[in-house]
Amino acid sequence: MLSIFLQTLPFFLIIGLGYGAGRSGFFSEEATASLTKFVFYFALSAMLFRFSANLTLADVLNWDFVLAYLAATSVVYLVATLVAALRGVSLQETAIEAQCAVIGNVGFLGVPMLAMLMGEAAIAWVMVVLAVDLIVFGSLVVILITGSRDGRISLRILRSVGLGLIKNPMIVSIILGLAWSGLRLPIPDPMNAFVRILGDAATPGALFAIGASLASKSAERLSITGWLSFCKLVLHPAAVAVSALMLFDVPPYAAAVMIAAASLPVAGNVFMLAQHYEVAPKRVSSSILISTVAAIVTVSLVIGWVNQLY
Repeated sequence: MLSIFLQTLPFFLIIGLGYGAGRSGFFSEEATASLTKFVFYFALSAMLFRFSANLTLADVLNWDFVLAYLAATSVVYLVATLVAALRGVSLQETAIEAQCAVIGNVGFLGVPMLAMLMGEAAIAWVMVVLAVDLIVFGSLVVILITGSRDGRISLRILRSVGLGLIKNPMIVSIILGLAWSGLRLPIPDPMNAFVRILGDAATPGALFAIGASLASKSAERLSITGWLSFCKLVLHPAAVAVSALMLFDVPPYAAAVMIAAASLPVAGNVFMLAQHYEVAPKRVSSSILISTVAAIVTVSLVIGWVNQLY
C-alpha cells in the first residue's frame, strides 16, 4: 500500500504545486482559465484521440461494463438525491449535489493518472466511464435544472443538451479516434508524433490546472460537503465494486479500472455547471476542495486494493 501511495504522490504533488502557485498569486485566475482551456481543448483531446484511434468499438463497447457502472452510479445518485430531498432543498440544488456525489475528475485526473499507474490499456475503460458520465449524468443535471426552471422538459432543453455533447472536445476526440480506427486509416508518422507530443502535455498541465483552480475555492458547510465527499470517495467506488464484481460479468482488469475511476474526487466541471446556472457554487467548490485533499489517501487505498484483482 505504501508503494501505491508513493506512486500516486507525484500526481498530487503537482496539484499541490499548482495550488501554491494560485494561492500565492503567481498564477492568476485568468492564467488558470487559459491553462485549463489549453488542456481541455488541445492536450487532453490529443491524448484521447491517439488512444481511441488505436482501439476498435469492440474494445470499448462491453455492455456488462456499461451497465455495471451505470447501475452503481445511479444508486449513489439516488441516495444523494434522497438525502437532499429529506433536507428540503430545491430540485436544482438536489441535482447539483447528486452530481457531486457521482461525477469524478475522470478527464483531468483519471485519464493521465490511471494510464500511468494501471497501464495504457486502462484508457479504453476510462473512456467508457467518461462517456457515461458526460452523456448520461451530464445531460441529466442540465435537464433537471432547466426543466425545473421552465416547469417542463421542452425540445429546447433537449437541443441544448445535444449541442453541449457535440461541442465537448473529449466526446468529439473519442468519436473521431474510434471512427479513424474503424475506417482502418493509418496514422502518418508526423501526425502520430504531433498528437503524442501534444497529448504528453495533458498530464502535468491538467494536474497543475486542478491545483491552481483549487486555490480560489474555500471550505464551507462542512456537514454537507463532507457528506458529498464521502459519497464520491467511499460510497461510489464501493457501489461500483459490488456491481462490477458481484452483479455483472465484468473482466477483472476492467472492473479494477472502473472502481479506481469511481474513487476519484469531485470533478471541476460540476463547479462550472453550478456557477453557470448559479446553483450552490460555493457548496460544490467546497466539495471539490475537500474531496481532492482526502483523495490523496483514499485513491491510493483503492488503487492498492484493485491491483490485487488482476
